[in-house]
Amino acid sequence: MSSEKHNTSKQTPQPDWRLEIDKYWKQVSEKTGDFFNGHKSMFSAGKVASAVGGTLAVVWLASGFYIVDQGNRGVVTRFGAYSETTMPGPNWHIPVPFENVAIVNVEQQRFIEVGYTDSSRVNKSSMIPQESLMLTADENIIAVRLAVQYQINNARDYLFNVKNNENTLKQLTESVERAVIGRNNMDFVLTEGRSQIVAEIKEQIQAGMDEYKTGISIASVNLQDAQPPEEVQGAFEDAIRAREDKQRLINEAEAYANEVIPKARGAASRIIQEAEAYEAEKIAKAKGETERFDQLLVEYEKSPAITRKRLYLEAKEKLYSSTNKVMLEADQTNPMLYMPMPQTLQQHGANPVGSNEAEPVSEPHTADKNGMRKTSGNELRPSRSKQ
Repeated sequence: MSSEKHNTSKQTPQPDWRLEIDKYWKQVSEKTGDFFNGHKSMFSAGKVASAVGGTLAVVWLASGFYIVDQGNRGVVTRFGAYSETTMPGPNWHIPVPFENVAIVNVEQQRFIEVGYTDSSRVNKSSMIPQESLMLTADENIIAVRLAVQYQINNARDYLFNVKNNENTLKQLTESVERAVIGRNNMDFVLTEGRSQIVAEIKEQIQAGMDEYKTGISIASVNLQDAQPPEEVQGAFEDAIRAREDKQRLINEAEAYANEVIPKARGAASRIIQEAEAYEAEKIAKAKGETERFDQLLVEYEKSPAITRKRLYLEAKEKLYSSTNKVMLEADQTNPMLYMPMPQTLQQHGANPVGSNEAEPVSEPHTADKNGMRKTSGNELRPSRSKQ
């Protein structure tokens, strides 16, 4: 059964596509010919020419419509001369060859590189010695890599005033960079002067582009790298380490000074205050002594003898109160003295030797007829009997 079906499929002829296409084309041609034969008045030469001309005119006028995207500007030129600048949105201009439109992106951030080329395929930067090597004010050579970011702020000036804006910007950047680097020393460029140098380069580039009326606004200038040539890289690293050590020692010295100086100032202030207090004390004491002397003078003028005697006694009292010696009259015989030792005085809470209070001393005495001793203070004391 299967063999019969297989033989039948082999006997079926394959369709010829060329014959089918020729058949359909012949049918279309016959119908088209019949239509033209039935409407010959409609397809006269004048009417056909008018229809074709009208169609071409409509297509030509429609070609003048264009749309400006957001962030772009359309610069219309009439016979090659500037006509107008159109804003984002649908617009129309006289079609070519009378007017043309150039679309300029004014928001796109563009970059140029001076001193190197950034190859994204190998993910590394290649130095260009002709652009990167520069001479500083102290006659040292350094390699500088600079990147400038800019955008268009005037589409008309960008298209008509300068032929090659990017090449002009790159040459101006290199010229300004060499001038700024040449006015500064190598240490200043490589260390603390980077931000100042970048700001100065940006300002001068913008001034030059404004003078040329290029329609370019400098967004930023980035100093990618600044270092000495590879031949002296090792010596330069040693110099950097020495400079860092110097700065570290300076910082430590300043920290020590900030710690010591306030203490010294505090001590000096304290000494000054003590001296001022001592001065005030002495002055007040001197004034008090002066006032006391003036008052004493008034009393002395009233009764000189009494005042002089009192001053003499006060002076002797003051003098004798500070000594530990005892004075006795030489003409008295066999005096009886009561003079305890200093250790005994300290044990009993008495004043030590040299205190202001005088030690008790027995006065000279004589015996009366009853055997009682008579002192100069009229005190009667029993006499010591002989054993």
